[in-house]
Amino acid sequence: MSRRILTKQLESIVPGTQIDTYFDKVIKYIPADIVGAWVTVTGLIKSGGDVPTTMLLWIAFILGIVLTAVWTVKQTSVKNKPPAITQTVVSTGAFIVWVFALGGPFVTLGFYRPLYGSLLLILYTLIVALIDPPED
Repeated sequence: MSRRILTKQLESIVPGTQIDTYFDKVIKYIPADIVGAWVTVTGLIKSGGDVPTTMLLWIAFILGIVLTAVWTVKQTSVKNKPPAITQTVVSTGAFIVWVFALGGPFVTLGFYRPLYGSLLLILYTLIVALIDPPED
């Protein structure tokens, strides 16, 4: 299964390939592999003992944003098609929302409450699957 979201029947050139449904888009928009790596990295940083935890979490977060964008562009590239910019932006946003929901470096900010992250995660996940990328 390709990671690129297919919204038009003409895009599914492989016989038997269907356009993506709402649920397919939810799965393809969420960068589960990067979120899994984030969970691992934060666990390692927090167990690191005498290290600047907050600074390392912010650095890892910024690197995660860049990695998500690059990884999504690479995973969704299809020969003779433009880059999947919309999917890349939405997936990168999904990474940011997941990190916010999990706490990450945001717990050091005075306004942060876990409830905000959880509500944002639910809302973002439900809404983004309604987006059909315009890239052919």
